[in-house]
Amino acid sequence: MTAAGLIFSNIHDSNIPELTRFRTLASVPFGCRYRLIDFALSNMVNSNITKVGIITHNNYQSLMDHIGNGKDWDLARRSGGIKILPPFITAYDNNTAQKLYTTRLEALMGVTNFISRCNEDYIVLTDCDVVCNIDLTDVIAQHAETDADVTVVTKKIDVADHELSSHVYVVSRDGEGNVSEILEYSADITGVQEVSMNIMVFKRLYLLNAIQDAAAHGYTNIYRDIINRQKGKVMVYAYEGYYEVISSLAGYFRTNMTLLDPAVRAELVASREAPIYTKVRNSPPTRYADTAKVRNSLVADGCVIEGTVENSIIFRGVHIGKGTVVKNCILLQDTYVGDRAKLDCVISDKSVMIKDGRTLAGHETLPFFLPKGTMV
Repeated sequence: MTAAGLIFSNIHDSNIPELTRFRTLASVPFGCRYRLIDFALSNMVNSNITKVGIITHNNYQSLMDHIGNGKDWDLARRSGGIKILPPFITAYDNNTAQKLYTTRLEALMGVTNFISRCNEDYIVLTDCDVVCNIDLTDVIAQHAETDADVTVVTKKIDVADHELSSHVYVVSRDGEGNVSEILEYSADITGVQEVSMNIMVFKRLYLLNAIQDAAAHGYTNIYRDIINRQKGKVMVYAYEGYYEVISSLAGYFRTNMTLLDPAVRAELVASREAPIYTKVRNSPPTRYADTAKVRNSLVADGCVIEGTVENSIIFRGVHIGKGTVVKNCILLQDTYVGDRAKLDCVISDKSVMIKDGRTLAGHETLPFFLPKGTMV
């Protein structure tokens, strides 16, 4: 019972265009020291999946810089390991106006060779916009026990408590866990619903046949055209742990802020049994001046804190000047904040400079965003 993994790095870039202008969604920084892809990669490595393909589309230079040869996830291997699967025109595309993929199914058509060369029994598919710490060995074990062709990982949520996009799918099933229908989320769907986490396990040969059939018929949507249309056995795996899907800049802000809750942090990134791995950097410790006041915040290495920081996520190399007050903010790597500034609900991308005395404020539903390299 072996499995290989496939990660979609660009599928939902349009959800947070502010942060994906120069990078993939997979390489968006998260929680002081991580990138979003760290959760998908770590979930696979912690579940003994040691052959992982990462399907890219564009803007994947920062992703390659972050992953390197995969050694930080123990994936620098002679056999298996991590493989970047760059975009190319598929052999199935007979359109003269050829273009890159826009859906998961089209992306899978482009990596058919990777799937066909795998010797593993199963293929695990996952996106990068889902933040969770899940034991995939349980999912694969249930998949094998039920002899399913496809297993969809789901989570029961109250849709009113989550900001969901049309990329989220609602799952209907019978009492035995067999999927009867999967519908694209829309505003008229309310209450507690079981939604797909966009984590799926396929029998490898079933997936190959489904891709070939989709190419022959011009299908493009993995839910509508494979799961709903095909006659395979599709089962549900109900996940009970922490789950958030990042569908907007406000969702990114909110999900980062949940890490300030010790219980969430312990389950998500501080688990000894299933740690979240990331690229290791050798940075000096953060220096706190005598004037520094820090409350309920996460502060990475290599920072200089001379002002007040409350309820904030501070990445590596950030400088916060004297008399400055930073509240409810996410400051990405190498942000420089001068003296006597006031920031509230601000997200700064990398290498932003905020001069002395500036006052910037947003709201948790509409954070004030500063693009990479901005000077204010």
